[in-house]
Amino acid sequence: MRTVWAAAATIGLVGLISVAYAQTQPPQPRVPLAEEVFRNVPLLRGMPVDEFMDTMGMFASATSLNCTDCHTADTNDSWANFADETPLKQTARRMIVMVDTINKMNFGGQRRVTCFTCHQGGPRPKDIPNLAIQYGAPVEDPNDINIVVPNVPGLPTAAQVFDNYIKALGGAARLGALTGYVARGTYSGFDTGHVDVAVEIYARAPDQRATVVHAPFGDKVSTYDGRAAWVASADRPIPLMPLTGGNLEGARVDALVAFPAHIRQAFAQWRVATTTIDDRDVYVAQGTRPGQLPVNFYFDQKSALLVRTVRWNDTAVGRVPTQTDYADYREVAGVKVPFRTTATWTNGQHTITLTDVQANAPIDAARFGRPAPAPPPKLQ
Repeated sequence: MRTVWAAAATIGLVGLISVAYAQTQPPQPRVPLAEEVFRNVPLLRGMPVDEFMDTMGMFASATSLNCTDCHTADTNDSWANFADETPLKQTARRMIVMVDTINKMNFGGQRRVTCFTCHQGGPRPKDIPNLAIQYGAPVEDPNDINIVVPNVPGLPTAAQVFDNYIKALGGAARLGALTGYVARGTYSGFDTGHVDVAVEIYARAPDQRATVVHAPFGDKVSTYDGRAAWVASADRPIPLMPLTGGNLEGARVDALVAFPAHIRQAFAQWRVATTTIDDRDVYVAQGTRPGQLPVNFYFDQKSALLVRTVRWNDTAVGRVPTQTDYADYREVAGVKVPFRTTATWTNGQHTITLTDVQANAPIDAARFGRPAPAPPPKLQ
C-alpha cells in the first residue's frame, strides 16, 4: 500500500510540475488554416498553411509543373489571384477525390497511392511500358523513406556511426565547448531569383536557431526556440507563418545539426543502412521518435562527416521530402563546420555559403523567439 501511495504521490507531483511548466510558457497563437487564408479552397480544408503549401509542392513535384501552369499568369502579382479558376485546378480536384477513393477502398485510408504514383514527374501519367527502365540498370533512390532495412549483418551500430562522426568533427570535448555561434554569408535561391544576398545565422546549444535572409523584398526571418518555429516573410501567404508537423520537426533537426553531440539522444530509436550519394558510399542512420516521421542522416563512409539529411512532412495528398546537403567543412574553434548548405524541397531550393563564423558569440535570447510579422514587400 505504501508503494502504491508513493507512486501516486510521484505521479501527482509530476502532474503538478507539468502544469506549472505549461503555465510558465507563453500561450501560442492559433495556427491559421488554409481556408481562412486562401479563397476558393473547396477540398483541402482544415490544414495549417505550411501543410497546404507542401501540398501544392506535391502537385508540382509529381507533374513537373509550376504555379503559373495550374493557376493564372498573374499569380505573381497577388496571392488573391491564386483563387481564380483554371481547367487544371478543376482536374486536380477530381484527381484528389480519385486518389482518396482508391486509398480508402484498397488501403484502409493509408496514403499508399499519391499523385506521384502515376505521374512520376510528368504532366501526363505513363500508360505504356518503358523498355529502357525494364532492361536498364536499377536506380536506387537514396532518399527513400524505406531505404533502411533492419537486421542487416556487418553494418556498424548507430552509436558507432555517431562516435566516428563526433571524432571527425573534432572530438566530444571541443564540441562540448561550442555553446553557440553567429555566422554570416550569402544566400541564393528561388525566392531571390538565384541572386546572392546577405544572410545571418544565430545558433545556441542544444537546439535553438534563427536565420535572417536580407532578401530584395525584405528580411525573411526563420526561428526555432527549441519548441516552436515560425517564418516571417513578405513572400509567404501570411506575414508570420507557424511551422507544424514535419516542418516543425525539420526546424528542430536543423537546430540539432548545429550542435551534433545532441543528435543521437534526440531520437528514441535508430537503424542503419548503406547507400550511395554522388558515387560516394554513405551510411544512413534513420532516427525515429513517437508520433513523428523518421529522419535520415547520411554519413560519408571515408570522412565520417554528415553529408545529407532527409525528412518528410505528411500532407493530405502524401508525404513530401526535404533534403539538406552539407559540404565544405572548415574548422571553427577546433570544430569542423559545414560552410555550404543546400536545402531542396518540393517548393524550391536555396544555398547558404558562410564566410565568417564566430564561436560562442553572445546572442540575445529574443533572437530565437516568435518574430514580428513581416511588413509588406519592398518595392523593387
